[in-house]
Amino acid sequence: MLLLGIDIGTSSVKVTVVDSATQTAIAAAQYPDTESPIIAHQPGWAEQSPDMWWQQLQHAIQLCNNSGKYNPHDISAIGIAYQMHGLVLVDKNQHVLRDSIIWCDSRAVDIGNKAFEAIGEKKSLKHLLNSPGNFTASKLAWVKANEPAVYEQIDKIMLPGDFIAMKLSGDITTSVSALSEGIFYDFVSDSISTDVLKYFGFSKSLFPVVKPVFSNHGTLSRSVAEKLRLKAGIPITYKAGDQPNNALSLNVLNPGEVAATAGTSGVIYGVSDKLAYDPQSRVNTFAHVNYTERQKRLGVLLCINGTGRLYSWIRSVFGSTLSYSQMNEKAADAPLGSYGLRILPFGNGTERMLCNKPIGSQMHHIDFNLHSQAHILRAVHEGIACAFRYGLDIMRSNGMNPSVIRAGYANLFLSELFTNCFVNATGVPVELYNNDGSTGAALGAGIGSGIYASPKEAFAGMQKIKVVEPSGNKFEPVYQDWKSLLETQLKDINH
Repeated sequence: MLLLGIDIGTSSVKVTVVDSATQTAIAAAQYPDTESPIIAHQPGWAEQSPDMWWQQLQHAIQLCNNSGKYNPHDISAIGIAYQMHGLVLVDKNQHVLRDSIIWCDSRAVDIGNKAFEAIGEKKSLKHLLNSPGNFTASKLAWVKANEPAVYEQIDKIMLPGDFIAMKLSGDITTSVSALSEGIFYDFVSDSISTDVLKYFGFSKSLFPVVKPVFSNHGTLSRSVAEKLRLKAGIPITYKAGDQPNNALSLNVLNPGEVAATAGTSGVIYGVSDKLAYDPQSRVNTFAHVNYTERQKRLGVLLCINGTGRLYSWIRSVFGSTLSYSQMNEKAADAPLGSYGLRILPFGNGTERMLCNKPIGSQMHHIDFNLHSQAHILRAVHEGIACAFRYGLDIMRSNGMNPSVIRAGYANLFLSELFTNCFVNATGVPVELYNNDGSTGAALGAGIGSGIYASPKEAFAGMQKIKVVEPSGNKFEPVYQDWKSLLETQLKDINH
């Protein structure tokens, strides 16, 4: 039996077809080849069209089918991973009412801060495990306040993966994991938060049916099946945000296990069995894919908005004709520390780990007579690694102390230089695996459909590519210098 995994990313949509018997990918496709646009009507705003995601998905599936490596009618289950925190609004005819306000949009920060104060900081942290911040609930409140004509037409609110499942099946569902990432979920009562509904004035009728992550979220409609050359009735049996899904794809499901990714954004994601929170909500706690009322499994998430986004920006603005792999090679030509050049990688919206302070991305200590392209590229690697260390130290202060971190051999972790910077900045070994989000979503569909009896069975064939160990403490002076610059910028903003 074959499994179809879908990953709705910020940059593109990827699909993978996996043979359930061997747990290996037999075909994959990505669309588009270039990075998808992010619409920014004002500074700090970030939107994308849900209909664009849907069009891209159709292209990607058709490209995958055209490979000729499998019979599309042998696909027996579908899994979906998606960029987290995006707000999708549809009317009673399932028409999109406005572009999605996506994860890195900062417009609702003040709204979330006021909600945090009004609900009560202690109560919010105990029940929601987070401040409302600029998450989905606050984004919906922004629409309610600023676009009342749109708000009045809303039949259902969704996360991006809920929308894609709706387009495939015509059914609208969500999950506890999705509700928690939107800051709609009360972990004490294990239900949609009455405090959030009451404060913002949201009707509970706006929310879809809530189902487990691993369950039937609808079946492929006949009209869509014919268009995509698939068989009608294929069940959608898994649906999760990209970071919980990345953890699943690395078999990170139990307390103490930790995953990382360095794509458009950078994330460290650790699993806990405690309803814990950061007092300043700098790292965030959500329901993991295997969360249940009886068995608490929480994902503690550190997010850095501008990791791979910074690297792609450097490439485009500097007009480089180099590929990413060539950029990595060139960066490795520069010495450790880049002769004092430091980069703060915070130019993709306000950063939660910096208490939503908009410091932007910055280059420090540039010497026109000394620094070359190679130094700038290396400083990007080092700056991103330092940001990971800064965030991991926050996680450590809250009891998350990983002895090893698992990561997919993809995006920035394809760079030997970046991986070495990461492990030497954090002091934690990294295990690299040949996995990605769409493959994880496919295996998630296998779990949800019962093809696999358990996650353990689904990932029985997972093998490490390599382990990268820290090599001394030579990186520490670079980090301390970088941290000093960051703290100076944060003090200046606070004053």
